[in-house]
Amino acid sequence: MSEHRTIPSVQHEYAGLPRLGELTLYRRREGFFLLFAGLFLGTLAMLNILGITRFIKLFEIDFDGDPATGATAFAVAVGVLPYPITFLCTDFISEFYGRRRANLVVWIGLLLNLWVVFVLWLGGVLPGFEPADTPRSGVFFEVQRLAFGAVTASMIAYLAAQLVDVHVFHFWKRVTNNRHLWLRNNGSTLVSQLVDTTAVILITHFYARALPINDQQGLWPQLLVFIATGYLFKALVALADTVPFYVGSYWLARHLRLPPPHVPMAR
Repeated sequence: MSEHRTIPSVQHEYAGLPRLGELTLYRRREGFFLLFAGLFLGTLAMLNILGITRFIKLFEIDFDGDPATGATAFAVAVGVLPYPITFLCTDFISEFYGRRRANLVVWIGLLLNLWVVFVLWLGGVLPGFEPADTPRSGVFFEVQRLAFGAVTASMIAYLAAQLVDVHVFHFWKRVTNNRHLWLRNNGSTLVSQLVDTTAVILITHFYARALPINDQQGLWPQLLVFIATGYLFKALVALADTVPFYVGSYWLARHLRLPPPHVPMAR
């Protein structure tokens, strides 16, 4: 099975399903590619705006029992909530449209990040109706400040994590000869999420200074808690998406008239 699985002239035969015309086949395949790419890019844009505007407190643990230092909060940024869906989208694109298209969507996502930064910058430099004594006050400038920090962190982390995700996905796809769908889905996402979470937390703190850090406690233990909490959340979501990835892959293979996901690749 080559990387170019979606060439309209290639059509897998399924019992009980009619053979499709080339135009119908092309529209189906490109339509689902646009769906996955659009969901990926739309989620990414939403993440960049929401980003670190709010942290959701999952729970607190008082490790030392000292009221002076307070409890350690386990929290995730609101922008993290929809982020795991982006890895599911790139897994679907990798599975059915190949590594080249998956990488293309990742690079377009980077351009989208830059576009968001440009619009936020332009909105800040153009004249507005703010009071003369506080020219950079208001909701927009607060969102802009937080979004700049989030986008800077996410651009670096996103590019590294998504490219790792695509690379590891195809590594396991090649090593297992296209078998073990669960391994390439989870193996790629779990590794890339660790890269992403670590980079985002460290850059968000040291560059944007936007993490809710307790000055009464040690810095690195708190950063490690943020990394662990974010990664655990993403890992659980990644493991949970194994079922929709399995069901979706087999359904899409039939709908798009492509070989089932478990079929070994041609040597």
